[in-house]
Amino acid sequence: MPDSAHIAAADVPSPLAAFRSREFRLLQVSALASQVGLNMQSVAIGWQLYELTGEALNLGYAGLAQFLPVVLLSPFTGHAADRFDRKWLLVACHGLLGIAAVMLLVLTRVPQPPLAAVYGLLVVIGTARAFLGPTAQALMPSLVSSAALPNAVAWSSSTYQLAVVSGPAFGGALYAALTAAGVYTCTALLELLTIAVLLGIRTRSRGNVAGQSSIQREFSAGLRFVWSRPVILGALSLDMVAVLLGNAIALLPIYARDILRVGPQGLGLLRSAPAVGAIMVGFWLAHRAPMRRAGGVMLACVAMFGITTIAFGLSSSFRFSLLMLMLTGAVDMVSVFIRHSLVQLQTPDEMRGRVAAVSMVFIGASNELGHFESGLVAHAVGPVQAVVLGGIGTCLVVVVWTLCFPALRRVDRLDDTNHA
Repeated sequence: MPDSAHIAAADVPSPLAAFRSREFRLLQVSALASQVGLNMQSVAIGWQLYELTGEALNLGYAGLAQFLPVVLLSPFTGHAADRFDRKWLLVACHGLLGIAAVMLLVLTRVPQPPLAAVYGLLVVIGTARAFLGPTAQALMPSLVSSAALPNAVAWSSSTYQLAVVSGPAFGGALYAALTAAGVYTCTALLELLTIAVLLGIRTRSRGNVAGQSSIQREFSAGLRFVWSRPVILGALSLDMVAVLLGNAIALLPIYARDILRVGPQGLGLLRSAPAVGAIMVGFWLAHRAPMRRAGGVMLACVAMFGITTIAFGLSSSFRFSLLMLMLTGAVDMVSVFIRHSLVQLQTPDEMRGRVAAVSMVFIGASNELGHFESGLVAHAVGPVQAVVLGGIGTCLVVVVWTLCFPALRRVDRLDDTNHA
């Protein structure tokens, strides 16, 4: 009779399997540098906007400005990721982000910078990120083996969360010490470093789309593919609706200044807290065997996201608020890991860019559009009520999706690519 301990050990992949690829290592270094800069920059923009206007709705508009390019350009982003060299598309995106950081730096020299200029630059940032997301998602599977892909997803998510831990904390500290100008300067330099690292990647990666296929038809193909896979559709839509309702990040400048009274440094810590929980869970996911009962786990984690969001909304203690935000990040990390793994493992390489573009619309709706929704509701009923109502809505969404997507609930092992 085989030794069950040996069988279990054989199921556990090497925790560093993805890092055997030099190109994957470079991609992670570039992603870390850029995301640290962008998260620093996000703290500075949020604090500046609220300090200039004192209006929750203006924080919502910042999210809307970054979301609109994701929706309007989504047919083109997947097309680009499947037609052109993905490495050079990433270089172009980061170049645009660096230019935007320099322009934000220029605006700090203006005593009362016009809001239209700030929102215009946020549109530029949203445009770069609209192409960046699908391209990076489509590139990663070509850098590692299919067996190492779940491990790569876990490490990639952890790299992102590491940036979300360190970036806001550094951004808040830099803002307090050197004002917004220091933050934007550092962001521009990090984008320059990102480009330098990307240029070292030795790969040519693109899809095999027929030359006569129209952009609209290609994006429609991505939509049809997602729609034909109940598991993928359920996972993407669950994350989109739940985070759209329960996203409290846009309101953190209000909590930091008016409710918890902790200033820009406290805002940086609040922005970092979800990623602290997420990165701890990410390292654990990278070291464990393929997850069992993944669909049920995802649904449970989204419900916990709603509950911890409610607790944060009601908190008037800085420490308790940090703890609740850490827990939201921890459970969200599990959900993100399951969603990314399902989408990557069930999508053929020639479709990855278009499916990633569709995925970015869902993600953009949950994040940037969620920021707009938070600002709008906070403007109408107040920030605390907006956060609590959002958390309640997230819990209700889990109940509805459990009933509407039984295929998602039945997903067991993530490394089984035969889910319907």
